[in-house]
Amino acid sequence: MICASGRTAPEVLAELKRRYVNRPIVELEAAAQEELKITELRLAKLFSSEPTVPSTTTKAPNIQSDKAADRIRIIGAHLGALPQPCANKAPDITGSSNRSRPPITTHVLDVARGSPASGIEVHLEMWKDVSAPPSFSNKDFSGWATLGTSVTNNDGRSGQLMDIVDNAAPGFYRISFNTGKYAPAGFFPYVSIIFEIKENQTAEHFHVPLLHSPFSFTTYRGS
Repeated sequence: MICASGRTAPEVLAELKRRYVNRPIVELEAAAQEELKITELRLAKLFSSEPTVPSTTTKAPNIQSDKAADRIRIIGAHLGALPQPCANKAPDITGSSNRSRPPITTHVLDVARGSPASGIEVHLEMWKDVSAPPSFSNKDFSGWATLGTSVTNNDGRSGQLMDIVDNAAPGFYRISFNTGKYAPAGFFPYVSIIFEIKENQTAEHFHVPLLHSPFSFTTYRGS
């Protein structure tokens, strides 16, 4: 699956060739992201103009049109609702954002079972000590500040871990998963992934999934 809107035929072909070598579990995530883009485009088109309801002063009302307009208003109210706040603080709703999701998101797949991993606690933190960035030799972990916490749902996706903003702050981030509680007999009591958002990447989206099994895990940067 691919969202072809705004792409030329050669661009679509090049993208499909690039994804052809993907492992099934990676391609599943890529296809889900493309489906999300298609859905967002369709919803934007649906709500780009108000539905026309016939005037009752000139002729009998169109009951079918009224029902359709009511359905659109109900759906629009749901879609326009504010996102759920982070578990440890209220969301920042000042200003506006062109994003439909936070800059950093994640999901967890249980590759041993071949299904999403639900019920895993997730923490997102940012390094605040600008004078000494985290490194392999730096054993001081007091510079981490929590941005948000959540728990993965039945699809393995976490809730909102940070505010929805146009530009993420550049710096180092750490996303941690309580895998020990999910798989007590496994080898990893928890998994932490540290990554950096550079100055020229602040407007990009960072999807950092975890592919987990009792004795191994892997990750990658998605879109």
